[in-house]
Amino acid sequence: MAINATDRRIPVHVFGGPTALIEYGGLRFLTDPTFDAPGDYPVPGGPLLVKTAHPSITPAELGRVDVVLLSHDEHSDNLDHSGRALLADVPVTLTTPGGAGRLGGTARGLAPWESIELDRPGGGTVTVTGAPALHGPEELGAEGVKAVTGEVVGFVLTAADLPTVYVSGDNASLTLVEQIAERFGPVDTAVLFAGAPRLPIFDGALLVLDSAMAVEAARILGARRVVAVHCDGWAHFTEGRTEVVAAFTAAGMADRLQVD
Repeated sequence: MAINATDRRIPVHVFGGPTALIEYGGLRFLTDPTFDAPGDYPVPGGPLLVKTAHPSITPAELGRVDVVLLSHDEHSDNLDHSGRALLADVPVTLTTPGGAGRLGGTARGLAPWESIELDRPGGGTVTVTGAPALHGPEELGAEGVKAVTGEVVGFVLTAADLPTVYVSGDNASLTLVEQIAERFGPVDTAVLFAGAPRLPIFDGALLVLDSAMAVEAARILGARRVVAVHCDGWAHFTEGRTEVVAAFTAAGMADRLQVD
């Protein structure tokens, strides 16, 4: 896939699961840190989550992390033991308001559409805006989903001299993607959590985007580049990178996709 000059201004490195490093405006943003070895993770009142693969990097190999963008803290496939330990060394973790209260330390909550400005090393600022997300089927309504899977947030990164980056977090609602596109579209780079995870809760309905929905999200956002994450490493992900590539290829959008 050809990468043009605008892409090079926004390096995105994918490490497995939902974890990626975004270099934006001189700052290094890490999404949902998960660095543990494969193993089982009990969920209070819920099913067992099974991690099946190692990440491609260790926390010690990451280098500097300025900001963690944490979609939510309550599920181990978004924040595992090693990821939680890493937060103590990061200047700021942006997450849900409830998650910030549970994590303490340098965690700060962002409600949907709330923004924070971060100073850039070379001067100027990057604005991070909380994007609404729904971790389950939207036909049940926001409150019904939140009562089971909790509060989730995505993120939009903007700066005066840089194209827009959207990080979906664990979101399964294209209606919310439409709202984000109305405010921020077209988006240059969309980091989409996919993988079609399913569990017995919600009768096996999707908890995050599947491949077809990721294609539609890219269309809605007008995304010139899509980085697929959250589509490997856990047993409850029912689709992987092969399905994501196939969906974007079938839609004639393979040239927009980055999967590693």
